[in-house]
Amino acid sequence: MALILTGIMAAVPAPCIAQPAAPEGPTQLVREVVYNELQDHDRHNYWRYWVEHHAPDGIRVEEEVETASGPIARLILANGHRLDAQTEQQEMTRLRQLENSPAEQASRRRAFEDDEKQVKRILVLLPDAFVFQDAGEESGCRHFRYAPNPNYSAHTVEARVFHQLSGDLWIDIRMKRMKRLEGRLNDNVEFGMGLLGRVNKGGWFRMVRTQVSANEWKTERLEVHMSGRALMFKTLARDENEVRGGFEAVPASMSVKQGMQVLQQSVTEREAALAQGRISPAALVMQRRETPRQAFRQ
Repeated sequence: MALILTGIMAAVPAPCIAQPAAPEGPTQLVREVVYNELQDHDRHNYWRYWVEHHAPDGIRVEEEVETASGPIARLILANGHRLDAQTEQQEMTRLRQLENSPAEQASRRRAFEDDEKQVKRILVLLPDAFVFQDAGEESGCRHFRYAPNPNYSAHTVEARVFHQLSGDLWIDIRMKRMKRLEGRLNDNVEFGMGLLGRVNKGGWFRMVRTQVSANEWKTERLEVHMSGRALMFKTLARDENEVRGGFEAVPASMSVKQGMQVLQQSVTEREAALAQGRISPAALVMQRRETPRQAFRQ
């Protein structure tokens, strides 16, 4: 019997000793992140928030709410000051025109849908258009440096420009979501030997994302600085710098009219706080600047 038991025990495999899971390869992890981001785009919720726009002529603060026709916004501060009567009237007139114009609403909806499709197309390119180098972990994120993949063939103008970027990507390890992405155009991108257009080297962008619910992330900071020219020497330029925050969920798929009501409520609350002295315009601007601003690599 002892010999039989010994034989049985010898035939039983030794228990496996758990080994730490090896980190996923960069490309596979990026592919999973892109999948999660696309799922978010397809089933996203709707939000209201403030937006601080930085431009050469000053700083604007707007209240913004998302509707089925895209976001609508109302200006509340200009260069740290409340609106004067004339500017306030212009804002109200602009919003009433939007509310009463099905054609303008349809145009905004098409523009919004086109933007959403463009974001998806760019996200899909990430895993294949670039090679990634692991740069370690930082504050719960995996940091990758990326450069154009020489084996990738771009088939659209959009893809050709995007493929020429190099930069850095930070991924939230726990959620497998994009936390931060930045890139720089190292060479001119020309079309038709430069006759049809060109995007100039040196252009760059920065984007920071933040978690706003259990499974949804929103863009918290965005900077885009690109320049070039198109057919017949028309100058192309995109110079954008904005910060967002104060995200609050609102009912899904609201109409423009419903969104206007939510927007009015939000602005009324803000105006009441300003009028009652519970908050000053300067303090309101400072609240928006409490959002952490990362020190980006140049």
